[in-house]
Amino acid sequence: MAEGQMCIDRQQCGDTGARSGITCAIVVTYNPGLDRLAELLDAILSQVSRIVVVDNGSSVDIPAWVAGRGYRDVRVTPLGVNKGIATAHNIGIGYAKEIGAEYVVLLDQDSLPAPDMVEKLRTAVESKVKEGYAVAAAGPRYADERMQNPPPFIRVKGLSVCRQLCDNASSIVEVDYLISSGCLLSLAALNAVGDMQEDLFIDYVDIEWGLRAKGLGFQSFGVCAAKMDHNLGDQPFVFMSKRIPSHSPLRHYYHFRNAIWLYRRHWVPLHWKCADGIRLLLKYGFYGLYAKPRFEHLRMMTLGIWHGLLGRMGRFDRS
Repeated sequence: MAEGQMCIDRQQCGDTGARSGITCAIVVTYNPGLDRLAELLDAILSQVSRIVVVDNGSSVDIPAWVAGRGYRDVRVTPLGVNKGIATAHNIGIGYAKEIGAEYVVLLDQDSLPAPDMVEKLRTAVESKVKEGYAVAAAGPRYADERMQNPPPFIRVKGLSVCRQLCDNASSIVEVDYLISSGCLLSLAALNAVGDMQEDLFIDYVDIEWGLRAKGLGFQSFGVCAAKMDHNLGDQPFVFMSKRIPSHSPLRHYYHFRNAIWLYRRHWVPLHWKCADGIRLLLKYGFYGLYAKPRFEHLRMMTLGIWHGLLGRMGRFDRS
């Protein structure tokens, strides 16, 4: 199927009617806090059939640690070096395809799903399929206790970035994209839309896939009944009594570079580029003034913009 082509026919979209019932969790690690990782694996074990931990070159021996805890149905794939979140997801998806999974659920090492999160997501997906939707993904309502408020689901309408609020606990809302952690994707949608864009390395990976899926006729959904705790970014800082998400200068490099790269894709709607571009400009001004060390944040954001324009992608090389 050509990039940007609308998906109409169900067989073309990868919906062959086969239902294995297998859900595979893909947990990506990079120097994780082991106590938190244990909580995550304990929380997800009873909700899925298999788990694959894809380790991006941690200094801790993750395979030995997992083996020492006696986890069953947990496979560890060590990559040796940090190849980025997109590559790690694709490797995990490849394993899910090998075992004939019907769904994958993506999880970061700093997430903690509620005991019924996967069940709620699967139920929501299946209900939307019955309504006639081609479903790309479903994601939980996540809470970062450091931010003191659950982040909303997002949808761009015109030039406005609209917050899709949960009117009640059973609401299922249409969104443009979902954060990757906690996201449930069907293998049928992945087969039709394609893998994650590895050149992005980290940041905008979930946004790019969600927009690509939407361009092919697949809809993503936020599921208000599905819950997850998730730490988004580094320790937030307080500005005018509000808690603001914080990231390292390197993460800001990837954020700005990948945003510019995405704006250059012809299949991304113009109104979406404009709406997101306005937010990006505001972030540049805000973090350039208030994030510390200020010069390093400005330098890395600017370099990210330049590399995005040049198309210099992949892992950032400081040399």
